[in-house]
Amino acid sequence: MASVRFVAIGDSFTEGVGDELPDGTVRGWADLAAQGWADAAGESISYANLAIRGKLAAPIVEEQLEPALALGPTHLSFNGGGNDMLRPRADMERIADLFSRVKDRCDEAGVQLIFLSGANPSFHLPLGRVVQRRGDLLSEAVLARVSDRPDIVRALNWPDTELSQESYWSPDRLHMNERGHHRVAARVIDALGYTPPAEWWSLPTRDGMVVPRGAAYYREHVAPWVRRRLTGRSSGDGRQAKFADWVELTPAG
Repeated sequence: MASVRFVAIGDSFTEGVGDELPDGTVRGWADLAAQGWADAAGESISYANLAIRGKLAAPIVEEQLEPALALGPTHLSFNGGGNDMLRPRADMERIADLFSRVKDRCDEAGVQLIFLSGANPSFHLPLGRVVQRRGDLLSEAVLARVSDRPDIVRALNWPDTELSQESYWSPDRLHMNERGHHRVAARVIDALGYTPPAEWWSLPTRDGMVVPRGAAYYREHVAPWVRRRLTGRSSGDGRQAKFADWVELTPAG
């Protein structure tokens, strides 16, 4: 097995929703960063991804953390809270406490933690001011809990105003598109001390992308989300992790 063993846990952000490939599967920043890491380091790495869309922060930690550590990783990435911020009674301090729990378990297991803040979609969302305020509070609370830990790898996407521009987002305005996921992957590789492909920071925009506005947006994207909330369902119900065990990635070329 490769000397670097990287496992990612989280929700749709880490699963890769919004960066759909022609065959219908999702890729996303974690897949891109894992391959980019192998390319930059010039050696194979082992990669697993246990993230599942729709998960709140607590279920991510409760359901994914221990299986991820059981794989014996050298590095573990964690992000959560994006789905919590859309709920009426989200408690940012409680979510930040979960980051501390992940940190403590990684310390106990001798695993290098990579923590990410999510990208900021609030500029394009209904109730965007609420999302902005909660995201700011969560970022501040998490950073306070790791302020004395320079050894933790940080990939901070929330304050990136470039990444908040509409051209980095999918039509649902909640998930990054291919451009967004590449930019986050570039930030992770950079945080690890390697040089990512320069074009990943801002891929060319795709022609012909249709972004629904007004009533069409609410009908296509908001209404299905509301129906799931009212019926207690999640977009991740019945889904399995896309890489629940190690896959080996070799340097390209």
